Amino acid sequence: MKTLNDFNFKDKKALIRVDFNVPLDENFNVTDATRITSAKPTIIKILEDGGSCVLMSHLGRPKGVQEAFSLKHISDDVEDVIGVETKFVSNCVGGEAETAVANLKPGEILILENLRFHEEEKNGDRDFAEQLSKLGDIYVNDAFGTAHRAHASTTIVADFFPENKCFGYLLEQEIKSINKVLKTGEKPVLAILGGAKVSSKITIIENILDAVDHLIIGGGMAFTFVKANGGSIGDSLVEDDKLDLARDIIKQAEAKNVQVHIPMDVIAADAFSNDASTQVCDIKEIPDGWMGLDAGPKSREVFHEIVMQSKTILWNGPLGVFEMENFANGTIALGNSIAEATKTGAFSLVGGGDSVAAVKQFGFEKKVSYVSTGGGAMLESLEGKTLPGIAAILK
Repeated sequence: MKTLNDFNFKDKKALIRVDFNVPLDENFNVTDATRITSAKPTIIKILEDGGSCVLMSHLGRPKGVQEAFSLKHISDDVEDVIGVETKFVSNCVGGEAETAVANLKPGEILILENLRFHEEEKNGDRDFAEQLSKLGDIYVNDAFGTAHRAHASTTIVADFFPENKCFGYLLEQEIKSINKVLKTGEKPVLAILGGAKVSSKITIIENILDAVDHLIIGGGMAFTFVKANGGSIGDSLVEDDKLDLARDIIKQAEAKNVQVHIPMDVIAADAFSNDASTQVCDIKEIPDGWMGLDAGPKSREVFHEIVMQSKTILWNGPLGVFEMENFANGTIALGNSIAEATKTGAFSLVGGGDSVAAVKQFGFEKKVSYVSTGGGAMLESLEGKTLPGIAAILK
């Protein structure tokens, strides 16, 4: 696959699809600049080569042109993070954008206006993609967060750069990290899947069973497996229409010599509230009127042992309702275990919205090997799908 290192950008204009869909407060201040920081190595490499950068991104879900979603709001933050003055142009196609690009000098950065101000972007419109293609000599896709969308700027535009297209450093790292889990990782490989529903993770489970040695199933989805095996789960979250599926997954895992681990005990509560009364219960014997909201102490110990034996670890989904302080301890304990295993040489990949939120909230971001920047894109990769944004560079 072609990456940044295959090109010298001297006197070239790089048209870079970044993912600057960052959260803003009511005064349009960026509240989390992670996505901007993630694009920095790619931008710096191009500038240091003696090239210039034309950055294109979407922001939010605007209905047509809406000032609140203008990328001009983040221009100062991009400047602060990259350490280079940025220019902004109030369209992403047409004469104004083309003139701004023509005037761009080596070492300069230009931010185009929000791609989604044009509905042609989401529609994957070919003419719109061709207009975008006029704004650079080399196309660089560095937006993993949108790589699962066949939009004009993520996929179609690559057709207009048959030889001059490549992955940015961020996207390259995302691909390598997922391949490490699914294909090249040192064994034993452990996948930890948490979150609320089995139904949202079925295809991931089925796809990763060929790659992993251990599978920890935690969070709300564990109760569907417990009930499928005849356990009493009280008022815990369950998908009654997925009980047969849970049994089938266990059978598939057994056939492939994958050891499946489900919490043995839980912190149960008599209401879905941080102030609820709690007790530790065997996960198969939760009383009526009580619900499991976190992994219990025994489970945390056993999971720690499994994590410490593993050389490659995927973490997707929390072990409890970590947003409530009293039910965050299972997720924190797991984070500590993964951090310890990483320190002793394991490769750990964290991905999916809730796990990434937990990792940031509890300070594990620098203690794991890699935190994925793409929620939906990460999940589709784990399902074994080839993402349109990646396929467009490879073809």
